[in-house]
Amino acid sequence: MATAAPQAFVPLRLDGRPVLHKAVAVLVGTLFLAVSSWISIPMIPVPMTMQTFAVLAIGALYGWRLGALTVLAWLGEAALGLPVLAEFKTLYAVWSTAGYLVGFVFAAALVGWLAERGWTAGRLALSALAMVLGHVVLFAFGVAWLAFLFGADIAVAKGLTPFLFGSVLKSALAVAALEAARRGRQAA
Repeated sequence: MATAAPQAFVPLRLDGRPVLHKAVAVLVGTLFLAVSSWISIPMIPVPMTMQTFAVLAIGALYGWRLGALTVLAWLGEAALGLPVLAEFKTLYAVWSTAGYLVGFVFAAALVGWLAERGWTAGRLALSALAMVLGHVVLFAFGVAWLAFLFGADIAVAKGLTPFLFGSVLKSALAVAALEAARRGRQAA
């Protein structure tokens, strides 16, 4: 007996909203990304920012189109010189991490696309896989760019390995936040 495919779970349901609602959502999303970028949690071997948590959450909450657009708007703010990136740096000060920043757009789009197909609709394993795949995408872009600049060994040693534990934590946090939102919507 086949089971029915899960319904999409994009909690903010912005697709059918007026343009003004979407514009406000993008603005709020860029603010959420900026604040998440400024949060630095001391960890070993590297501190953990909440940037990627915000990227994945925005994708899942907004859907793939508006999620990607929100990350692009945030990058646009950085390009204008606004201090929205980690450590209040401008876009021009982080050229070596440009691959990750590009990867953020694709990670938000992928997680949003998967959310629209029911991956975050109560099946925790699928939701976790969506978040992990989002991290895989952003690491693929980031590590590839670092490998181009500095070589593959350095890219993996400095741009991937130190961040894996934090990425697992942020994926789990994103799954928990989405599940709480889903249960809250059901209870309402």
